[in-house]
Amino acid sequence: MKILITGITGFAGSHLADYILENHKDVEIFGIARWRSRMENVEHLKERIKLVEGDIRDYVSIRKVIEEIRPELIFHLAAQSFVPTSWRAPQETLTTNIIGETNLFESVRETKIEPVIQIAGSSEEYGLVNGEEIPIKETHSLRPLSPYAVSKIAQDFLGYQYFKSYNMRIVRTRGFNHTGPRRGDVFVCSNFARQVAMMEAGKQEPIIRVGNLNSIRDFTDVRDMVRGYWLAATKGEPGDVYNICSGKGYKMREILDHILSLSKIEVKVEVAPDRLRPSDVPVLIGDSSKFREKTGWSPEIPIEKTLEDLLNYWRERV
Repeated sequence: MKILITGITGFAGSHLADYILENHKDVEIFGIARWRSRMENVEHLKERIKLVEGDIRDYVSIRKVIEEIRPELIFHLAAQSFVPTSWRAPQETLTTNIIGETNLFESVRETKIEPVIQIAGSSEEYGLVNGEEIPIKETHSLRPLSPYAVSKIAQDFLGYQYFKSYNMRIVRTRGFNHTGPRRGDVFVCSNFARQVAMMEAGKQEPIIRVGNLNSIRDFTDVRDMVRGYWLAATKGEPGDVYNICSGKGYKMREILDHILSLSKIEVKVEVAPDRLRPSDVPVLIGDSSKFREKTGWSPEIPIEKTLEDLLNYWRERV
């Protein structure tokens, strides 16, 4: 089976490649990479995957990739995925995420192949959620609070539209927060872990700079999340949408306290204004019962293990 992963050099994409290679035989994994893509996440896989140059924002390059590979299964993970950047660069976020996905869909349609396509949506699509609406089901209203969230809703709905209009086999997922080794240091858990590792190494003063510690998020280990992506693509119903999440909410203060408990250093916590968002989603806790019933998925890695692995990842790199 030929499998194409967009965003393979990123956080989730590299873990997805790991999962497939470890658990499924008779597969060829191709990944789209830009000439300037950072390769450290897939360095250990370079002999087992095939990287092809392309940019999802460039239709010509993506059409060429699709025609050459003719994949049977596509995981579309490439995106501008950092919420704060979407306020600073909304046009880039919308172009990358919406036009990029359209280029992929049109390339598949024009090439006249019929792969299963999994598209990675986000819990940010739900946006403003009231307490009585927790846990969040797939039927919940979408009330986006960032340009990123708007872009992910557009991706989500484009997936549905191409399924209905062209009978393309597209499965949509809405992954809630996920973290673990290789997570970029701009993301909250990884940022906490990197700062602690820097302090342990004597490279940062013992002051940890944070944003809003009262927001509540539903965290899943990335290794459980990508297993969910595989199950969505292989067992999910084309045209349907599935939440993938643990169903457990954690205050950011709890996450920080646990990471600090893994270290012996004494630190001062300081709120940094530049880490606060113009509008923040106060709570996101999901209901993944629909996905669990359809695929048999359930998270296996506890948050404590995830955060320990994440801190050790940064300890090896600072």
